[in-house]
Amino acid sequence: MLAKIGAKSLEDLVSYLPADVRFNGKLQIDDGKSEFEIVDYFKAAAAHNANGYASFLGAGVYNHYRPVLVDTVVSRGEFLTSYTPYQAEISQGTLTSIFEFQTMVCQLTGMDVANASMYDGSSAVPEAAMMAVRVTRRDRVLIARTVHPEYREVLATYTRHQGIPVDEIAYAKNGRLDLDDLKKKLTNEVAAVIIQTPNFFGLLEQVKEIAALVQSKGALLVVVFTEAVALGLIEPPREADIVVGELQSFAISPSYGGPYAGIIATHEKYIRQIPGRLVGETVDAEGKRAYCLTLATREQHIRREKATSNICTNQALLALMATVFMTVYGKQGLRELAEQNLAKAHYLAGKLPLVFDAPFFNEFVVRANGRTPEQINNELIEKKIVGGLPLGRFYAELKDSMLLCATEMSRRQDMDTVAAGFRA
Repeated sequence: MLAKIGAKSLEDLVSYLPADVRFNGKLQIDDGKSEFEIVDYFKAAAAHNANGYASFLGAGVYNHYRPVLVDTVVSRGEFLTSYTPYQAEISQGTLTSIFEFQTMVCQLTGMDVANASMYDGSSAVPEAAMMAVRVTRRDRVLIARTVHPEYREVLATYTRHQGIPVDEIAYAKNGRLDLDDLKKKLTNEVAAVIIQTPNFFGLLEQVKEIAALVQSKGALLVVVFTEAVALGLIEPPREADIVVGELQSFAISPSYGGPYAGIIATHEKYIRQIPGRLVGETVDAEGKRAYCLTLATREQHIRREKATSNICTNQALLALMATVFMTVYGKQGLRELAEQNLAKAHYLAGKLPLVFDAPFFNEFVVRANGRTPEQINNELIEKKIVGGLPLGRFYAELKDSMLLCATEMSRRQDMDTVAAGFRA
């Protein structure tokens, strides 16, 4: 290649750069390893880091069983290597899977339409907020402090230069949204009120009461979820105007923080304000069932000033994982899975000092009883147990508390060990 372009060496390629910005030494990195050595290294690291450890860490990313069939399907080349399905005539498989995903999300959330193009739950929250601003033509957003703190941070980042002021709603002594604070801050300038259920403390919010208050002022109610398994048991938030959430619980491995599968669902009357893309069912020239991109509101597809968002990467592979998961479990299976989570969390919670007394699903806040959450976690890790999330990082008033999560993966023996750790 050097000969073809008339260069004598690799250094010739950068000879135009000033000498003081060029690196002439040798990088302080080890020599390359063979494939065998690399595989051996990662096997040893995995055994050291994860083998035999029980986890009670939740807070938006959950430890659930992943059916083997999920990877069997998503590893097929026609799914694994496909990207944006612009050409419907060669993308029927991907479009079909997205259509089924959208249908299942609507069944889960009680909404009319759902998309398949959110990066994750955190980015879906500001997209819903901006959607509400467009619908109501108002410019203020209220968000509960019980919404995932990192989701609130992403919302602040999105809205900072959008001219959308954001105010937070306090939580009451029982850990749920403070209705009195909501009433005080809910004015005619508010476009959206954003709540989460189960909230960041694992508690179920009073969605019907909040919806009545919000909608009486002409604002839209956005309901967020991070634990999708809860939807197998709790009532879908049909009273909401927009539902956003994270489907990591549906067979998407934690993977050091992503990628995940965010969703946004709403009523049909808001369909033209939903970001991302929608796949619709139609018929081809021969009258056979076919699928195509029915609505795409990204600036690549339509005039820039008409676009609702530039979020539109193809999350179909992650959505397919969730689709296979929902297909494997089915309605009854998902309900039984949710019941297992509920039962195991309440078994563990019954042995610990709870901070809040409101109904919860599979997460709950526990007080450390004279010690710090970090001290308890350090003792638990010695017993091959990953403890909960110390809440002082996000809530200074809860610095003596931690958030614990129990799922169907939690064993009785490990739960008893955690409970004993709090008593020690």
